[in-house]
Amino acid sequence: MEEFHHLSVMPEEVIRFLSPQPGGTYLDGTLGGAGHSLLILQHCTPGGTLVGIDQDVEALVAARQRLAGFETATHLVHGNFGDLGLHLNRLGMQALDGFILDLGVSSHQLDSATRGFSFQQNAPLDMRMDTSSGETAAEMLNRLPEDELERIIREYGEERWARRIAQFIIKARVASPVIETLQLVDIIKGAVPKAKWDDRIHPATRTFQAVRIAVNRELENLEKGLRGALDLLKPGGHGVVISFHSLEDRIVKHIFREYATGCLCPRNLPVCACGRAPRARLLTGRPILATDTEIHENPRSRSAKLRAVEKLAASD
Repeated sequence: MEEFHHLSVMPEEVIRFLSPQPGGTYLDGTLGGAGHSLLILQHCTPGGTLVGIDQDVEALVAARQRLAGFETATHLVHGNFGDLGLHLNRLGMQALDGFILDLGVSSHQLDSATRGFSFQQNAPLDMRMDTSSGETAAEMLNRLPEDELERIIREYGEERWARRIAQFIIKARVASPVIETLQLVDIIKGAVPKAKWDDRIHPATRTFQAVRIAVNRELENLEKGLRGALDLLKPGGHGVVISFHSLEDRIVKHIFREYATGCLCPRNLPVCACGRAPRARLLTGRPILATDTEIHENPRSRSAKLRAVEKLAASD
């Protein structure tokens, strides 16, 4: 197994908005390299508990090593944070004092020579964050019809050339199954007119993002997991989410605003008839961005956006 490496994004900002306290129960729903988890444990112990969830077995192995010394305060779970309610119930936990979701693919997964997340090196087209189950990217690309491939690439990659890319994938797989990353890169390069290539990003960037999101059902799991975490959050507890592309950030912003919205009655109604009260308070009106210093030290933080909320009591 390759050594797991991953730089946690905005660690100081995460602790500031999460505000972990001794004795509290906290969730890191996307454990990764456990950088955020280590900071949380340093603030919530003694007496505190951290639950870390990750789909990647390699991440869990690395996390156990990094969190050595906090074993009695830590519960590490192999699974998807979309099922966090189930995982917490198995641990006998009914409520949280705070949670952090650091979304997207880790530096280790991008750099791994065997995982297939990167278009910079050749590897089997896998892209599963949990390599123990589910359909690989290659299986999906060689199975789906053209219209579904186009939808995935257009919606999840926001790729204007989605139709041509889907057409070229279908044509290529008739001759030979699409099974390697650089094979897919060549197909995309052939589909997107060279005169239309963007100097700022690789022509395969959006399609690789789209395929990864579809393989791991990232957006569905984000919505399910975020709502579950907010529902389990205690009054006064904080939730923090770091997203890395507009589709994720849009979902987070929408759900946070939904929980922070109160009465929905027409403005001309003198008395509230709906009885709806806000369930959370936005701690970040606009997303928090990484500093120039952090971006210089960790270039992958440049697209990160942090949003945070505080859970309100039912009577607030």
